[in-house]
Amino acid sequence: MENCQIGVFLAYASGAGHALIDRELYLPESWTSDRDRCRAAGIGDEVKFATKPVLAQHMIERALDAQVPFSWATADEAYGQVKYLRVWLEERDISYVLATRLGGDVFTPDGRAGRADEMIAAIPPKQWRRISAGDGAHGRREYSWVRIPIRIAWAPGRGHWLLARRSLSDPTEIAYYICAGPRRTTLTELATVAGSRWRVEECFQQAKNEAGLDQSRYAPTGPGTPTSPCRCSPSPGSQARKPKP
Repeated sequence: MENCQIGVFLAYASGAGHALIDRELYLPESWTSDRDRCRAAGIGDEVKFATKPVLAQHMIERALDAQVPFSWATADEAYGQVKYLRVWLEERDISYVLATRLGGDVFTPDGRAGRADEMIAAIPPKQWRRISAGDGAHGRREYSWVRIPIRIAWAPGRGHWLLARRSLSDPTEIAYYICAGPRRTTLTELATVAGSRWRVEECFQQAKNEAGLDQSRYAPTGPGTPTSPCRCSPSPGSQARKPKP
């Protein structure tokens, strides 16, 4: 691919529907360090290099400033494995379910460090629960889910968990998530938030079909538009909160 644009997108989803509500163009350092190249492309000198997680922070900050009512944020492991993003969300009292790597380090409430996959492998089989993570094109998306507490809560009434999602047809296919939210959050609520990230892909597909998201008039060679999604949503089964100013 000789020419492409990489975007970071923010999607919003609720029981009433879902849509992309914000976006940021990701520019690698090879671009931002070449001001002549940026000027030729119409990119102002004020645009500096920013990582994708930082771009996600900018969009979530704008959502907060606009008083968009949401209770949870979720994103893929490109964001979930970034500690400063998780800390930033918690400082703003934003609950999250963020995908992480199977080999990602997590800490137990007593301070011991361990790998996510090893901690989940030690859980007795009877603790796994079959839960639907929402409806898909082919029916209910059902998986086995389990969680364990991790870390010491940073604030009263808050909890942290390592969440795992296992395929029903292939038990070796397991996804891992770092979660933070109200201490009384249920496993079903966490699974619902984790599963809601599929709405992002639905937003992209609709945008490609109806608005040509994957097309560009500037590149006759046929570029694509790689995307890095981040999502915010109302709390499942509860009223969405107004974000703090």
